[in-house]
Amino acid sequence: MASKEADPSLGFLTKKETEVKLARPTRVKNKTPAPIQITAEQILREARERQEAEIRPPKQKITDESELADYRLRKRKEFEDLIRRVRWNTNVWVKYAQWEESQKDFARARSVWERALEVDYRNPTLWLRYAEVEMKHKFINHARNVWDRAVSYLPRIDQLWYKYIHMEEMLGNVAGARQIFERWMNWEPDHHGWSAYIKFELRYNEVDRARAIFEKYVQCHPTVKAWIRYAKFEMKNGEIPKARRCYERAVDQLGEDGQTEELFVAFAEFEERCKELERARCIYKYALDHIPKGQAEDLYRKFVMFEKQYGDREGIEDVIVGKRRFQYEEEVKKSPLNYDAWFDYVRLEESVGNKERIREIYERAIANVPPAEEKRYWQRYIYLWINYALYEELEAEDMERTRDVYRECLKLIPHKKFSFAKIWLLAAQFEIRQKNLKFARQILGNAIGMAPKDKIFKTYIEIELQLGNLDRCRTLYEKYLEWAPANCYAWTKYAELERSLGETERGRAIFELAIAQPVLDMPELLWKAYIEFEISEGEYEKTRQLYERLLDRTKHLKVWISYAKFEASVTLEEESRANEECREPNQNIIEEQNQQRVLCTRGVFERAFDYMRTTVPEQKEERSMLLEEWLNMESSFGNMGDVSLVQKKLPRKVKRKRAIMAEDETPTGYEEYYDYIFPDESAMAPNLKILEAAYKWKKQKSVSDED
Repeated sequence: MASKEADPSLGFLTKKETEVKLARPTRVKNKTPAPIQITAEQILREARERQEAEIRPPKQKITDESELADYRLRKRKEFEDLIRRVRWNTNVWVKYAQWEESQKDFARARSVWERALEVDYRNPTLWLRYAEVEMKHKFINHARNVWDRAVSYLPRIDQLWYKYIHMEEMLGNVAGARQIFERWMNWEPDHHGWSAYIKFELRYNEVDRARAIFEKYVQCHPTVKAWIRYAKFEMKNGEIPKARRCYERAVDQLGEDGQTEELFVAFAEFEERCKELERARCIYKYALDHIPKGQAEDLYRKFVMFEKQYGDREGIEDVIVGKRRFQYEEEVKKSPLNYDAWFDYVRLEESVGNKERIREIYERAIANVPPAEEKRYWQRYIYLWINYALYEELEAEDMERTRDVYRECLKLIPHKKFSFAKIWLLAAQFEIRQKNLKFARQILGNAIGMAPKDKIFKTYIEIELQLGNLDRCRTLYEKYLEWAPANCYAWTKYAELERSLGETERGRAIFELAIAQPVLDMPELLWKAYIEFEISEGEYEKTRQLYERLLDRTKHLKVWISYAKFEASVTLEEESRANEECREPNQNIIEEQNQQRVLCTRGVFERAFDYMRTTVPEQKEERSMLLEEWLNMESSFGNMGDVSLVQKKLPRKVKRKRAIMAEDETPTGYEEYYDYIFPDESAMAPNLKILEAAYKWKKQKSVSDED
């Protein structure tokens, strides 16, 4: 079999020569930190100080022809070897040719350039460098030859054409440059190429030639941009009729594609500069009629500026409103259920101020009833009625029409499926503003009977409370609770109303009825309000009974803590009340009251701790939080507190890991969590004692290492 390794005689590297041997990583045996740490800055500074001077090869001086020949032979061999390895690398060819150029051997340099082009003639950089070398040394014919071949092989590279033309123009060969431009234009370049040809002719005052080029330009690129350039060229040369003809031809020849905002704005501004104001106005109007409204924002702005400068105010407003009205008409015809378009249309008419037209638009808008009786389809539609009613009341000041709008709207809504509290309340508030309280109560009563909602009850009760009708408020609260017996907000507000009226027993009875309900939406708020009610009344014994009843239902941590804080605060209040009654307070009585306060509070905490330790032992974090609150409370008692009683019950916080299980009960990883080890648990578990001993040993070892 033939060997797979390359033959070195062919100029290729062998497999052994191409292999890179990496240093084997040294294994660090001692990973303890060194006693003296060295920073990265210090390492770099020492490296710079100890760095040896750069060793450069000595300069070679060539003294005779033989040495020069040897040098050239050696360099050429290096370049040739390099080219054989990386034939595709353009930089190598360029460096090779530039070296031959530096040796003034232009024949060899051309040979290198030609060989490079044989490898990659599609690379425009090679052609540019090759031609620049020929031009630099004033080999004009060679440069022409290179440029001619370059544009023949790569006619779509504009830079080659530009360089070729620039060289001929710098040599004063205008005819030759023009001929190159003609060759280029046959390839139909982009706008920049045509513009360069036109500017070339204008530099030599060849206006007719430039006009002829423009004719070819607009035929090659029949776009708005080309026609506008043509017209501006004629305008610059003072040919106003020809410039106008350019715009007219653009509109005719481009058809629908040419009816753009850019063309008409340029045409109108041209007529404006020529003082043809009527022509400009006609162009603006024609454009506004034919261009889609969403594509004519700049056209509208220009037309408004034109009318502000040359027209009157009424003309401006009529034009703008008329066009916008036409736009909205198109939108509502296409999608009559697009209520946002109706809002914009009505807003436009309201800015004009024509009442009959505003009412007509409102009537047309509300006639588009949503097709399905689902509330999500009606949420936007209902605001048309609201805006209509507000317009009649505030702008038109027609109260009867306002009342009719509210009445028709309430008839239209299918209240058995859904309703809107907002429309009921707006109708009632309108009647109140009209000092018609009877109608307002009738509307709110119908709302409660047909479509009761929380917002309606709250607003109705607030209105009657402001009027001082307390019996009506009680009746409304009763209906409210009949409709929503689980609403803790209603129960609480009803009881607070009775308490504010001095009816303490009625308020307490309402709270009792509330907590007896089988279902409540927020029972914790209701119990909290009931407890605060009894505390504000000074009924501390009843408050304790409430806490006990609440603990029969739930033994949540917050309930235990609240109960304990109540005991601590209530005893202080009793103590201050007793001190106020006694002119000279007895120190023994004060100490007894303090002891009683401490004992009651401590008793609640002990009950809570025993319950959580025996009944819910898995809730370790909650038990730890309870002990923290207890510890803080004992600290606040001062001399009477027993902090050690709580400290010996405090747990130890331990970080542990547990497996994360996937859906198929396979472990996918581990997560860290904190566990709490209580003293009674550590006594029961011998393994925990081992862990504790290990922890103490590790702590002692770290202390000894530091010493």
